[in-house]
Amino acid sequence: MKYLIVGLGNMGAEYENTRHNIGFSVLEHLARQKEASFKDDIHGDLANFRHKGRTYYLLKPSTFMNLSGKAVRYWTQKLSIAPENLLIITDDLNINFGDVRIRKKGSAGGHNGLSHIEQLLGHSNYNRMRLGIGGNFSKGHQVNFVLGKWNESEKAGLDAILSHAANAILDFGTMGMDETMNRFNKKI
Repeated sequence: MKYLIVGLGNMGAEYENTRHNIGFSVLEHLARQKEASFKDDIHGDLANFRHKGRTYYLLKPSTFMNLSGKAVRYWTQKLSIAPENLLIITDDLNINFGDVRIRKKGSAGGHNGLSHIEQLLGHSNYNRMRLGIGGNFSKGHQVNFVLGKWNESEKAGLDAILSHAANAILDFGTMGMDETMNRFNKKI
């Protein structure tokens, strides 16, 4: 069995450690845990490892957030990933910081990266993990907030969130989506 786990974010030093790149941060955390290395490849950086007889491919798209569908479509086809074995990890400013919502399918909810994935895959029936970054910003400052660096309070809780999400990814492959949702949909 093989799984494609896609963390959404933007490549480049200016986007490192920003709220919008929490998908990248989760994959980097898991790759360190599993001693897997990312390598520059077509449409993104790719790492892989084996866990309990399953192969996990971790993808950080280089297509920028709003064009993530290009990388997702390419790698699902290249690796022959079944739709039920695809998991997209993204930030969500409509969810409180530290809240995790894992679903089998759903709407893009205004997230441009998810909208592009749905457009290029032709459906919204893929697994997603939304990690809450909160919505603590003044009117008109959404972009600055989303692309902003973590504040000190957020940094203090970030490792627990990344570990929780990494464990959810492993369980997704070994226990299935229903069990993963039951165990990992919660506030960290």
